[in-house]
Amino acid sequence: MNFDSIAARGLVLLGCGKMGSAMLEGWLNGGLPASSVHVIDPAPSDWLKEQGVKINATLPESPAIVLLAIKPQMMGDALPQVAALGGGKTLVLSIAAGTPIARFEEVFGPTTPIVRAMPNTPAAVGRGITAIIGNANATSDHLDQAEALLSAVGAVVRLDGEEQMDAVTAVSGSGPAYVFHLIETLTAAGVAEGLPEPLAAQLASATVAGAGALAEGSGQDPAALRVNVTSPGGTTAAALAVLMDEDRGFPKLLKDAVAAAANRSRELAQ
Repeated sequence: MNFDSIAARGLVLLGCGKMGSAMLEGWLNGGLPASSVHVIDPAPSDWLKEQGVKINATLPESPAIVLLAIKPQMMGDALPQVAALGGGKTLVLSIAAGTPIARFEEVFGPTTPIVRAMPNTPAAVGRGITAIIGNANATSDHLDQAEALLSAVGAVVRLDGEEQMDAVTAVSGSGPAYVFHLIETLTAAGVAEGLPEPLAAQLASATVAGAGALAEGSGQDPAALRVNVTSPGGTTAAALAVLMDEDRGFPKLLKDAVAAAANRSRELAQ
């Protein structure tokens, strides 16, 4: 990972909570000099104070990137601190959920290159996936810079248009919560069948993690993987008859859940 151009001009990180800290750790491990990072955070963690980055100090005049890692409800108070960096020389990269590019263009000016990104929480262990989309002023070089930064915590995909971001939010942004709930309910079902809770939790967590790794690494279609583990008339087939029921199983349940999340994302963007 080549951070030379970013290191030369500096990087400003607005907000350094869980996601910001995960990204910062990835950048530093990837070779970004701590001295080139400027963090703005009202309550810096002890971990952050030990990294050698500049905290709440004077900002460079035209850093390569300002990354917005704050919650949407904090935008009103936080954005004025970096609004002067707009104008075209600095790339604005946002990982704030539900905040459209147009909002940032209002703050930073219409000539500012802006990239909107939607990461997810597995970024904390380097296994995230982030979708990005740029405005009209974001060049291929800007998108490459954004991808280089975000790939420090996982895979990066590029969208065709910002209208896809609501669906991305519903599938991968909120998706980890769906999987965690699956682990919860699978654990509870195991307990109901007589397993001790710690053992059921270990089995459920390891099964979901292993199946996900297999789906990602095998190169096979998930439907094919499902068929491979399903013997006709066996135990898996009995369970799938319930889970794949079109009226009460996963097909309807997840479609409705993702639609609800996408619709809420659209509402928050208004």
